[in-house]
Amino acid sequence: MERGEGAVDRGFLLLLGGMVLFGLVMLTSASFPLGLSKFGNGYYYLIHQVIFGLLPGLVGFAIAFKLPYTVYRRYAGVMLIVSIALLLLVFIPGIGKEFGGSRSWIVLGSFSMQPSELVKLTFMFYLAGWLEKRSQHELKDFSKGVLPFLCVLGVIAFFLIEQPDTGSMSIIVAMALATYFSAGAPLKYLAGVGVAGAAGLALLIKLTPYRAARFVTFLHPELDPQGVGYHINQALLAIGSGGLLGRGYGHSLQKFQYLPEVAGDSIFAVIGEELGLIFTWAFLALNLAFLWRGFRIAERAPDGFSRYLVVGIMTWLGVQAIVNIGAMVGLLPITGVPLPLVSYGGTALVVTLTAMGIVANVSRYSKK
Repeated sequence: MERGEGAVDRGFLLLLGGMVLFGLVMLTSASFPLGLSKFGNGYYYLIHQVIFGLLPGLVGFAIAFKLPYTVYRRYAGVMLIVSIALLLLVFIPGIGKEFGGSRSWIVLGSFSMQPSELVKLTFMFYLAGWLEKRSQHELKDFSKGVLPFLCVLGVIAFFLIEQPDTGSMSIIVAMALATYFSAGAPLKYLAGVGVAGAAGLALLIKLTPYRAARFVTFLHPELDPQGVGYHINQALLAIGSGGLLGRGYGHSLQKFQYLPEVAGDSIFAVIGEELGLIFTWAFLALNLAFLWRGFRIAERAPDGFSRYLVVGIMTWLGVQAIVNIGAMVGLLPITGVPLPLVSYGGTALVVTLTAMGIVANVSRYSKK
């Protein structure tokens, strides 16, 4: 159906609403035992997610939907500075805090946020603006296009590695490469970057014992089921015990303090256990339809900036979902990446919904 200026993509909004609603429903079930044991309130995590994630996220969505997307182009350079500054703040004593072995949080009194989540969006603003200003010749030229692109991306990746936050780094790199490719960069350069990145990741694994342990566990999860391999083994046990139709909503056994990060990174395992294979496939189909709709908006975007922006945002959500789900089913190493729009996390939900407001905004100006 053709849409003129001012007509938002209702299909995209419907799929987005379905994703958010499903996330809240599954978070309620997955987090209930944990909330009851830690805070005496089984709905603690749901309430916290609504107050600090959903409500401000809806405000962010509304602002991003109403604000002309061209505003972000004007401040693209500033967004790069903001991205780097946010990543530097986590290393300042008294501001940056370490959780789970990673110094990736900013905590000021009762306020806390994970800068890497916001950087996914602010860096995308910069990258879309930078790509739009380059001609096809410059984008295909190594010294004028590829090298500057790699230098900026390398700075962002370096600070994420130092936190360390390998999961967010991999998502931002994949998002950036996909966007650059959509702008017309030669595949041979991107392939070279991919090979170099894989070599760098292999070096990181070799030099850092905890990464090496995670990688070995990924290859052989049965080697240390009560130690490093505990998380993946419990996730596989949860998903496998779900069968075709699952144990039933609310009847997961692994969520009773057996499965680590049950409301966050591991929520997909609870989905598999409670809803079973058939409904899990339906959830994956919902994700694919949502991503397809987003990329259709990018295809019909009115200009280069909006097209690159939407491609980057939808790639970010798609790759993040793949990394999370792949880790839960043993196809990828566990990196602590949340499932978009489903996992517990206020910062992630606010930023994601704001990004969705931008995509919906661009859909109003889609080409016929």
